[in-house]
Formats: sequence, C-alpha cells, structure tokens
Amino acid sequence: MSEQLTLYLHKLSPYSAKVELALVEANAPYKAYQVDLSNKPEWFASKVNPVGKVPALTYGGPNVDPDDPSPLSAKIAESNVILEFLADLYPDSGLLPKDPVLRAKVRLFIDVTTKQVEAPLYEFIRGQGSYDNVLKGIEFIQGLLEEGRDFAVGDHYSNADACISPALARLKIITETDLGKFPVGMGYKLGEELKGPKFAKFRKYAQGMLDRPSLKQTHDEEYTITFFKTRFTERVQ
Repeated sequence: MSEQLTLYLHKLSPYSAKVELALVEANAPYKAYQVDLSNKPEWFASKVNPVGKVPALTYGGPNVDPDDPSPLSAKIAESNVILEFLADLYPDSGLLPKDPVLRAKVRLFIDVTTKQVEAPLYEFIRGQGSYDNVLKGIEFIQGLLEEGRDFAVGDHYSNADACISPALARLKIITETDLGKFPVGMGYKLGEELKGPKFAKFRKYAQGMLDRPSLKQTHDEEYTITFFKTRFTERVQ
C-alpha cells in the first residue's frame, strides 16, 4: 500500500494546477483539499504550510482526513519543489526522464517557463506587465521546442509540460475572451498575433497540451472565466 498523499490547492491557482496535472499524469493516488484562500482554516498554516500558500502536500503518516493533518506526515510546499518530489516518488512516471541530458532540459524548460512565461503573462493579466514581454516569453519558449515532437522535452509528458500547461490554459482564456486588467482589446490582439506563422510551432504544442485529458480533468475553464469576469471589471479603454 502506498503512502498517503494529500494535495492542498485552490482551483484558480495555476501553481496548484501544475502539481495536480503531474499527479494525474503519474496515475498517483491522492486526496485533494480545496483551501479557501479568502478564509483559510486556522490549522492550515500551523499544520501544513507556515507560509499559508497553496499548493502544499502532505506525504506519509497515518491516513487521516485532510482537515486534520498528522504531525507525522512530511510537509512539502512550492509548486516546482513538489514537482521534483513527485518525479522522485514516481520514477517510472516519466515526469523526469532517466537520461541526465533530458532531465537537465526539463529543468531548464521549467526555469524558463517560470521566469519568461508565467511571470510576464500573469503580470499582463493583472494589468501590471507589458504585451511585448508576453510575446518575448512565448518566443523564448518556442525556441526550446523541437520540431515534430508533441512534448516539451523528449517523447513523453514530463514536469516541463505540467509546469507550462496552466499558463497555456489562461493564455487561451484571455485571447478568446479579452478578459484581464490589460487595456481592452489587447487580449484579442495577442490571440491574432499568435495565429501567425511565426508562432506555428508554439501553437501546435500548446493545442496538444490543452487537448490532454489531464488538463480537461483538472482545469475548470468556465469557473475561471466567471472569476475573471468578476475580478477584472475596471478596464483601461
């Protein structure tokens, strides 16, 4: 019997999403507990993650209810750290390739995604970042993609794919709905620019990730769109 594994997450958190994607792709048995970020339970910081952020993971110890975590379980936080842990926990999952060169490429892809895609994109959505930086990040990541391959690295879904997929899901939303704190019309403009031949390789890869059953299982697009509609009501024309 495998050790208990509980993921503390929030359905709107892209960082939670990448961890849940990895769990689903690894066929890992786990429990999921949705943390209300606007009204966190008192026990969450004291018993799970002192920083109070999601995602967080408990591993091992007795099989208890998620709202009563055991002090005997290991507590692991930060999404990219958890991805590494899951790859170690499930070495045959392909989350990290066995080949050391490919492992290094996965880690590089994650680093580039975190700095060049996630940060500029989420800043842009919040109305704090530039359109050009989003495009630069996408162009950068496209340069790491190999022609004719379905995955970020090698021939198998890995942590690299799990890391970028939540960002791709949000990119799809803003380019199709124009929802965000950025100036009105800039989401549509980004979508049109990404349809050009310059971004063909990126577009093909992104669509493959968006079509995966694991993303459809873990990403509630309608819920996210509804949240964006209520969050981003004041817009720059």
